[in-house]
Amino acid sequence: MKKYLFFALAITIIFVSCKPRPTKDDVVGKPQIEVKDGKLTPEVLWAFGRVGEVSVSPNEDKVLFTVKYFDVKENKGNSEIYSMNIDGSDLKQLTKTSGSEWNPLWSPDGKKIGFCYADNEGAQIYEMNLEGKERKKISNVKEGDIEGFSYSPDGKKILYIRAIAKKDKYAYLKEGLDKTTGRINDDLAYRHWDNWVDNIPQPFVADFDGKELKNPINLLENTEFESPMRPWGGMEQLTFSPDSKKIVYTCRKKVGKEYAYSTNSDIYLYDLTTKRTVNLTEGMMGYDQNPVFSSDGKLLAWESMERDGYEADKIRLMVMDLTTRVIKDYSKDFDQNSNGLTFSKDNKSIYFISDYQGKDDIYKLTLADNSFKKITNGIHDYTSVMIAKDKLIGTKMSMSQPVEIYSVNPTNGAETNISNVNKDLLAKVKMGKIEERWFKATDGKDLHSWVIFPPNFDSTKKYPTILYCEGGPQSTVSQFWSYRWNFQIMAAHGYIIVAPNRRGLPGFGQEWNEQISGDYGGQCMKDYLTAIDEMSKESYVDKDRLGAVGASFGGYSVYWLAGHHNKRFKCFIAHNGMFNLEQQYLETEEMWFVNWDLGGPYWDKNNKTAQKSFANSPHKFVDKWDTPLMVVHSEFDYRIVASQGMAAYNAALNRGIPARYLYFPDESHWVLKPQNGILWQRNFFDWLDKWLKPVTKAN
Repeated sequence: MKKYLFFALAITIIFVSCKPRPTKDDVVGKPQIEVKDGKLTPEVLWAFGRVGEVSVSPNEDKVLFTVKYFDVKENKGNSEIYSMNIDGSDLKQLTKTSGSEWNPLWSPDGKKIGFCYADNEGAQIYEMNLEGKERKKISNVKEGDIEGFSYSPDGKKILYIRAIAKKDKYAYLKEGLDKTTGRINDDLAYRHWDNWVDNIPQPFVADFDGKELKNPINLLENTEFESPMRPWGGMEQLTFSPDSKKIVYTCRKKVGKEYAYSTNSDIYLYDLTTKRTVNLTEGMMGYDQNPVFSSDGKLLAWESMERDGYEADKIRLMVMDLTTRVIKDYSKDFDQNSNGLTFSKDNKSIYFISDYQGKDDIYKLTLADNSFKKITNGIHDYTSVMIAKDKLIGTKMSMSQPVEIYSVNPTNGAETNISNVNKDLLAKVKMGKIEERWFKATDGKDLHSWVIFPPNFDSTKKYPTILYCEGGPQSTVSQFWSYRWNFQIMAAHGYIIVAPNRRGLPGFGQEWNEQISGDYGGQCMKDYLTAIDEMSKESYVDKDRLGAVGASFGGYSVYWLAGHHNKRFKCFIAHNGMFNLEQQYLETEEMWFVNWDLGGPYWDKNNKTAQKSFANSPHKFVDKWDTPLMVVHSEFDYRIVASQGMAAYNAALNRGIPARYLYFPDESHWVLKPQNGILWQRNFFDWLDKWLKPVTKAN
């Protein structure tokens, strides 16, 4: 439900999906696939290589990165490590195993490459030489997998994340019951996103002599606090100081009900010599995370939200002078988010990513005069930025291209694709044209929308058209490339897609972003109807063949529109959507979210905001449903549990409305397994085609 989440997820879940190493015959390589008539199909979509983590060498002349490929038949994938020069030359594949390597890092002296890998004994840290040879295991953690790691700048210590088992205080009740599957809970926050909270990730620091780890210390010993914060946090939430004497980490030091109600995380400074910990952001009440040191160790920058309980608050760019401990909000007058911070070499500037009007670009903050400069400018989304000599190295995607690695001129923003992982496959696929449109909303404000046209679009013809409803709720309809909600594959199937940046999305100012909270059935829904109504005026849009689709809050939107669309649409698809908000309030696990966005509990009759929210629960308008509906939901979705989708599906059938229910017993808020993903796509288009494409009668 936040920006960049799926991109982060694709990296952080790699260690979870790793399996013990079978044989070399099980290695997943780059698939060979035929592209017929340039059409993007589900099978072609799953053939793209997925660029993951990127690391620049200490001398800044090389880049390490991972690429993940999938074998649909075997229903699995794995990532491998590659290296290249910063201009894209001398590309080498360094690993070729049946499992996945992740978290590739250069050793501080640049002579070795460290990475994580899972074998029969679990996930451990390995090193190899620059040619991918002389592979050796350097960690031997007995309990729990290593999820990620980093070297200290002097190379003498290693910081790593390992999950520790949560204490079972009711173990005495299970004595002699070794086959029981019962769970006993007496507090909130007992499950999160897609897992029961049986273990907690915590940071460890160990001595490293160049051969093995020794003397590990848990920075959160004898606590059940998590660091990094699940499900999104990784090594970006922890870092060494440049002199290797301190560690700064992100932590929300709360458990149970307190954890479920609060987003108040802090930045902590741990002194490796004294073993003392100091809270650097005490009194700052929202998310504070992802700390970054200046190279001289004098400044610390991080991403910060102001308000506790508001997970979609503006992401501020904060900098602390570590000598005086004075904190400054450099983004006070910058009405945009600031993500992925990195200091310039001279420590006078900070590069970062920010979204603006449906596009994510690289920006530069000059500290001396608090000025902001937009470095890149295009129809794209940058997702990260690093420095390599006189260039910036960034990862970038768009609606027409998966993530690739780019070299960027920091002066003029000129960019070059240096990875070209998917160049050959992209050359075989016909992509549809993408346009930006601006409409006047019902309150007179300008509403931005993306319109994606089918390949070989002919303006003299009429096309069935889909309204795409974004999730989040506060997650920009930007230039993202998705392996499910992919606009180009929708266009390839002969549909025009209208994707509005309705009220409640970042990138259009904080006022626009915040309007949705407490008003789910209000202006944001009017914005959706405005976008589809305005596009329906175009001669090439067949207004008698309109559909609406969406996931998460987008699924809520579909359910809500089903009871209010006044016969605009001919079919709907809702994936993991909220159907009954009263049910949602007590079924979800992040109470801060429903308390902020819905306004509070439904039983608080004096809370006008909450009562307005629950009055707009889609289940209260089922009597007005009259349109075919497909529902998709998954068992391991603990954000919006499967009963929501089942209830919506049953409601449609009980109303005598054509309906279909696609259920995944082994997926979460997303569909991540290859064959499940293809089944999802096939159902998606089978349902749309059934209701939006006329049947051609035989002569």
